[in-house]
Amino acid sequence: MESSYDPRLRSYARLRDCHCGEDDQEFDWVWDEGSRSAATLLSCENRKVSFHSEYSCGTAAIRGSKELSEGQHFWEIKMTSPVYGTDMMVGIGTSDVNLDKYRHTFCSLLGKDEDSWGLSYTGLLHHNGDKVSFSSRFGQGSIIGVHLDTWHGTLTFFKNRKCIGVAATELQNKRVYPMACSTAAKSSMKVIRSVSAPTSLQYLCCWHLRKLLPSGADALRVLPLPPGLRHLLHSKLGWVLSLDHSHTHTNSNAHTPVGPSSGSESDGCASDPEACQRKRCRWT
Repeated sequence: MESSYDPRLRSYARLRDCHCGEDDQEFDWVWDEGSRSAATLLSCENRKVSFHSEYSCGTAAIRGSKELSEGQHFWEIKMTSPVYGTDMMVGIGTSDVNLDKYRHTFCSLLGKDEDSWGLSYTGLLHHNGDKVSFSSRFGQGSIIGVHLDTWHGTLTFFKNRKCIGVAATELQNKRVYPMACSTAAKSSMKVIRSVSAPTSLQYLCCWHLRKLLPSGADALRVLPLPPGLRHLLHSKLGWVLSLDHSHTHTNSNAHTPVGPSSGSESDGCASDPEACQRKRCRWT
């Protein structure tokens, strides 16, 4: 049994949910009431999922309510509880992933087979039973972003809106859903953004514009845009302009997970997408 109490959380005081700006936006998908393990509970209009409400004896998982079809898909999941245990993960998977298969086994469910890809809170990237070091750890309050580009067939992860890197390629013909899983008792995650956009000239212009601006710059504020265009870009493609693709520094141990006491958020993606893919891509 995975205990609901972790000694490291002795000084933890539960905080009220932060809304992180999600109240002023629409959601392209939420968690699916009909595609979840029995050990899950939905709230906040099906955007927040709680795992193992009393105690845990295995792994619980959930799938998003919409299959991610052609275009650009981006979503962010905030860790709204302490992050601990065998594993807590976010990623993607096909409808073939059995959400209840490991309900009595503690495991890293996403990436355990060829039908799913998952990023663990430990910084390990999982797919087809293999795992590699990919990022530093994340914990309570961390925001994990996921970008699925069906045009180029890439899956990219972000942490606190900074690019970690490209996790997989050649996904053009995959029919996948957003997914999350947890083994930890009384754990929870919340979707704070889920948007989709066609792969259009407008999207590509915003994508390249974001790369030209300095790290940390608010594109919608610094650019001299007409109010109508500013509002349109904010509502439709604001997520593209808010992400940071800069590579803050070179670290020869960038793929080695760091301990939970580390405050490092230096994971970055080279401004050249091809270089980023060469450096970070693990599975094709």
